[in-house]
Amino acid sequence: MTPAGADNLIAADGFVGTWNELAAMDLPPAAAVFVRNSLEALKVVWQHAIDQRETLVAAGARYEPALVEDLLDEGLSVVRQMSGDDELLAPNTVRPAEPGRVWLLTSGSTGRPKRVAHTLQSLLTVKGAQPPRVWLCPYTPGAYAWWQVVSLTLLHPEQSLVCVDPTQSWAATAAEHGVTAASGTPTFWRQALMTQGGELSRMNLRQITLGGEPVDQDVNDLLSQTFPDARVSWIYASSEAGASIAVHDGKAGFPEHWLDRISDGRPRLSVDGDELLISSPHRGVGVNEVLRTGDRVECRDGRVHIVGRLGSDEINVGGSKVSASHVRDTLLSHPSVSWAAVKGRRAPMVGQLVQANVVLKDPAVTEDDLFGYCRSRLAEVEVPRRIRFLDQIPLTESLKSDV
Repeated sequence: MTPAGADNLIAADGFVGTWNELAAMDLPPAAAVFVRNSLEALKVVWQHAIDQRETLVAAGARYEPALVEDLLDEGLSVVRQMSGDDELLAPNTVRPAEPGRVWLLTSGSTGRPKRVAHTLQSLLTVKGAQPPRVWLCPYTPGAYAWWQVVSLTLLHPEQSLVCVDPTQSWAATAAEHGVTAASGTPTFWRQALMTQGGELSRMNLRQITLGGEPVDQDVNDLLSQTFPDARVSWIYASSEAGASIAVHDGKAGFPEHWLDRISDGRPRLSVDGDELLISSPHRGVGVNEVLRTGDRVECRDGRVHIVGRLGSDEINVGGSKVSASHVRDTLLSHPSVSWAAVKGRRAPMVGQLVQANVVLKDPAVTEDDLFGYCRSRLAEVEVPRRIRFLDQIPLTESLKSDV
């Protein structure tokens, strides 16, 4: 069956044409492909769409021997795209292919990456009819957020796709192709607004979607002010749970009355202690019905805010628990701070001290200025003992901060 979006335009790595005009990649019946760029990844997706071969797509940077051996043991051929000929490794286990199966790799942040089973339809997070849009996709190939955008533009008519490299100046390319909708993390947007503000003003955005990191009110307001005609939304999604929370009111967090709400076709959200739990009909095959997300939440002012990961958000200073996200949000509220990250630093006697990394809008602001600002708003134990200034906002392949 021809996908509904087969005639949508796509632009990636010098190619401009429709999905139908894209050269499909001839692959084994069940294959994991480590691609060298976005265009090659789209070829793999198009091959899967037209003949339903069992497929895993991953960026070339994720290729590493232990992971590859796991994939071969699980019955997948492995294709590694090289500058010359591609490398093809035959599976160690012989088994029938699973037609229609799409595999995603987890981030591996808590151990070796695992595979999560989906289909193109389960990856499609938007089911209803959509207005015509041209979507910007800055995500690394194979990530869940990448699949969200790609499946939307493949399976819905009038949804075009522009893939860009987020480490390069991409705003001019986006404006040239008439991008009207864009998805990215808060860190991605903060960096873009800081480095490409002039070019971004040429974009006529109507939809901005945030995800991948905690979404604070500051970034919502910043985007609404920069793009007054755009709806600013944030999505909570993961390889395991699928797309589980969608907020379109321009506010950080989601309404507290959504907790424990039972509604057909909607994920059920709950909190255990300060951890978010999700029971999602969009979850990957084999994922527990109730997924412990590992994300820490805070309920305040009638909203549930996802503030960070359990463990990493808590800094133990001499037995007192300090929320890294609370300190970060305080720094971000300073009018001269573009971006901030907070973590614990080992220290004798007290175990940890609070340390912050900051990118400034105004280079005249000093460390003492920020110390004073924090002391007037935070408990003494929460005040950073060291503030390090960075020249630019650090960004990983996943469009998150690497600090």
